[in-house]
Amino acid sequence: MLENIQSPADLRGMSIDQLKQLANEIRETIVKQVANKGGHLASSLGTVELTLALHKVYNTPKDKIVWDTGHQAYPHKLVTGRYKEFHTLKQFGGLSGFLKRDESEYDAFGAGHASTSLSAALGMAVARTHQNLDFDVVAVIGDGAMTGGMVYEALNNAGEIEEKITFILNDNKMSIAKNLGGISKYLNRIISNPTYNKLKDEVWDFTGKLPRGKDLQKLASKVDEGLKKIFLPGGFFEDLGIRYFGPVDGHNIEELIEILEAVKKRPGPNLIHLVTTKGYGWDKSEADAIKWHASNPFDIESGKPKAAPAKTPGLTQVFGDALLEIAKQDGRVIAITGAMPDGCGLNIMAKEIPQRVYDVGIAEQYAVTFAAGLACEGMKPVVAIYSTFLQRAIDQIVHDVAIQELNVIFAIDRAGLVGLDGPTHHGAMDLSYLGMIPGMVIMAPSDEKELRNMLYSAIKYDDGPVALRYPRGSASAPDEKLPFQQIPMGLPKIVQEGEDLLILAIGNMLAPAKKAAELLAKDGIRPTVVDARFAKPLDRKAYSELFARHRAVLTIEDNVIHGGYGQAVALLLSETGRFDLSIRHISLPDEFVTHGEIPVLHKILGMDAEGIKKKAVELMGEINLNPKST
Repeated sequence: MLENIQSPADLRGMSIDQLKQLANEIRETIVKQVANKGGHLASSLGTVELTLALHKVYNTPKDKIVWDTGHQAYPHKLVTGRYKEFHTLKQFGGLSGFLKRDESEYDAFGAGHASTSLSAALGMAVARTHQNLDFDVVAVIGDGAMTGGMVYEALNNAGEIEEKITFILNDNKMSIAKNLGGISKYLNRIISNPTYNKLKDEVWDFTGKLPRGKDLQKLASKVDEGLKKIFLPGGFFEDLGIRYFGPVDGHNIEELIEILEAVKKRPGPNLIHLVTTKGYGWDKSEADAIKWHASNPFDIESGKPKAAPAKTPGLTQVFGDALLEIAKQDGRVIAITGAMPDGCGLNIMAKEIPQRVYDVGIAEQYAVTFAAGLACEGMKPVVAIYSTFLQRAIDQIVHDVAIQELNVIFAIDRAGLVGLDGPTHHGAMDLSYLGMIPGMVIMAPSDEKELRNMLYSAIKYDDGPVALRYPRGSASAPDEKLPFQQIPMGLPKIVQEGEDLLILAIGNMLAPAKKAAELLAKDGIRPTVVDARFAKPLDRKAYSELFARHRAVLTIEDNVIHGGYGQAVALLLSETGRFDLSIRHISLPDEFVTHGEIPVLHKILGMDAEGIKKKAVELMGEINLNPKST
């Protein structure tokens, strides 16, 4: 059936049995695709019935469905005309792993970060009112994203402005016990019944006209509120002015359609609380939803990865091991993450010292200010958050940490390009948004040994915040836990001595820079290759000595050029009066880079060894043709 679905309109004539069959085909398709190419799995398996019910009840794309994050939106892609392209999911030139407005008219809002759907949907609802248009707006959000503070800002505003909107809380943590299931369904039928709600409104109006009507209304309201709080978990939402419906079985298509159709007719803000199972419909993901949240290609029968195990540990593991080792030596070290203990490597420390690891949920702003409070009292907090997610806490980094010169360490995983997740997850701007902050030290290790030593040095540093950024990927050598060494702040390291051309590479860009130097040597160009190690500060004496011995400078970084390492070097050249040196930069472009395999993206962007060589040859040709540069 699935291959014949051209648009959601095809769902609206289907029977419940047909929708159930379609749900099975969707799950089978998703599992096969992720097994073949990798991707997010468990979240999408849990929203199949919800997706079908939404598109059956609502007239999309006129009606707007706003999905939070997009992890759970693979079924949405499949029934909105993208089945034939689904095999290209997350591949270069193919479908995005998230929602994109320019990919489909059914993608009302694009997002790769959590906790945004309610705010965006409210904006759409208000725009509808101001333009006198007629369409419905639905926002879907997972219970995990409910830890984000932005959600409560939206809920607070929703109750105030009273726009007609439906929020769907997809709760895949809570379970409905069998003895409660019948009661909850009964209550849902009562409170979602149009006759009941009409009667309630009429009673309210009638009592208001009676003598002492306001007192009667208050009494009726108290009785209603009391019953809700006894029988239903929605008192919080009701207190905000949002009508609550639930909990509802999120895998029962018939019940979902019934509740959606009922709530669709109601005015004001409404919230439907669904209970689903993350990974539903595939035994392996149901048994371990965390493991199968996202996956590399795997064998469907066994669940085992198709690729051979890496010969070297991932840099995330290197960080986690080093942090545990340091934490055992220093009782001041506290680790903090935002809903990513495994992704950031803090699960390693949590296994041995759980009382010193805090997962605060999808609440990056809180995580930073929480760390600031710890630092005020002499602790050494390490905030481990992906580069792209830390963007959400810039104000807290500035106001709560940097201005007070607090000793907070930011361990920034997934710096640079991350590959298949694309622009919402590329760590393309951390050198820029951190570099502008006074007093911030920014380190970027070129390998696993430097990562260990930089983490150690950051914790030993007592003069303000330190950021340590490193990419997604594996170590360059087998695990070797050498004794920690403290690194002088701001000091670059010469990797290869040469002449004329100075190549300054930061972080993981050192590896392709070294390969480019080998290629250049075959053409008679012997550049000096330097591991910058620091984006800030830059040791003025060390850099001045490097400038003095060369005729041209080439900087290489996996960050946008504006505000990045290359601009900092150019400024230093200017400040030291070296206007005679030619300088060029290799960096991420001034645009959002698409998704694709990292080596493919690096090649296209001229950031691989061949691209670096080409840029170096061009630069050397320029200075040889320009007498002033001599």
